[in-house]
Amino acid sequence: MTLRLAAFSSSVAIGMSLLVPSASVRPAAADPTPGAGEIEHSEQEVRERAAQVGRTKAKLAQADGELDRLARAAAAAVERYNGEQIKLHRSQQAYQDAQARLAEADRRTEQARAGLASFAAQLYRNNTGYDQISSALVGDGGPQGFMDRAALVEMLVKRRTAMVRRVEASKSVADVFRRQAQKAIDEQGAATKRAEEAKRLAQEAVAGQQESLQRIKAEKRRLERRLGNAQMRAARLKRARERASEKAEARKARTAFTDSGRSPESPTTAVARGAVAVRAALKWLGTPYSWGGGTTAGPSRGIAHGAGIRGFDCSGLAMYAWDKADVRLDHWTGTQWTSGPHIPIDALRPGDLVFFAKDTSDPRTIHHVGINIGDGQMVEAPYTGGRVRISSIHRGDLIGATRPSV
Repeated sequence: MTLRLAAFSSSVAIGMSLLVPSASVRPAAADPTPGAGEIEHSEQEVRERAAQVGRTKAKLAQADGELDRLARAAAAAVERYNGEQIKLHRSQQAYQDAQARLAEADRRTEQARAGLASFAAQLYRNNTGYDQISSALVGDGGPQGFMDRAALVEMLVKRRTAMVRRVEASKSVADVFRRQAQKAIDEQGAATKRAEEAKRLAQEAVAGQQESLQRIKAEKRRLERRLGNAQMRAARLKRARERASEKAEARKARTAFTDSGRSPESPTTAVARGAVAVRAALKWLGTPYSWGGGTTAGPSRGIAHGAGIRGFDCSGLAMYAWDKADVRLDHWTGTQWTSGPHIPIDALRPGDLVFFAKDTSDPRTIHHVGINIGDGQMVEAPYTGGRVRISSIHRGDLIGATRPSV
């Protein structure tokens, strides 16, 4: 930026002598006056650069919208993955529960079988086993005791048998649950992998779109710099042509006042002062905005949040520019507004100050000033974070204009 401004300042300095009326009159043929075709070409270049910037802005807005859509899709994919993870955890828990039920059924089956074996052995020891005739004749209680014991044994056997069947049935059911839980965990694992893949792809899409957005932003900045260069060149050519015209008018004014001995203090002098102010302001294109910054000597560190920034605020730039034209202004839009006659917008000349207010019917609400450079444009120190630039004067908060006077 510094090199670009230095080059621009050097090119402006070449025509410096054309901005200030001189006592010595040089032949008109020596003036490096741009032709109408060259000016038209420069203005066409500005329009083309502006169109490129406009198209890039549209592309940037579209890319930003696509990034927003992809970000929402990625968020949805992440949430889906989170949900599948929870389902997988629950499936794993269900599988573990089924395995525990199956193990409990196995344990109870073995207990029942062991109980039956122990019971059969006890029967044998109590002579209620295979030699039923001997047990009936000589056992405790005789035949009646044998019959009682036999009935009791039969009842216990049936009860144990029913218990074993129930346990085995429970084991079968638990085994079914186990197979179902295994199937569920397998399916949920696959679903979780699919969700994880979708999340990965969505996040990669967001990252790719962010890179694309940064590329478009970089392209926009590059095109805006080219537009700024084209605008400065167009403004420089127009001012060179205007200076040649102003110089011719100044010659005529000096000639008209020669016989009377009067000083040629005429509108042409005001035109020259405005031209000097414009040239002085354009010299600082690209300078950072600094709240409270700017003196008659140039950019300076500001106050409050501008304390660390060397630059201009809007009224500081206006004060500096008009000081170079030998017009003293305060560093305040309030008195700059009253520093000269108010000029209709359709009668503006380069150098006139244009003002902006929160309430366009009340000058007390003026909050910004720019320096008119012609064709509805101004040079301004716009706002914190911005830089001295060329922009349009046609805004909704335009309240009016002033032509500073000595």
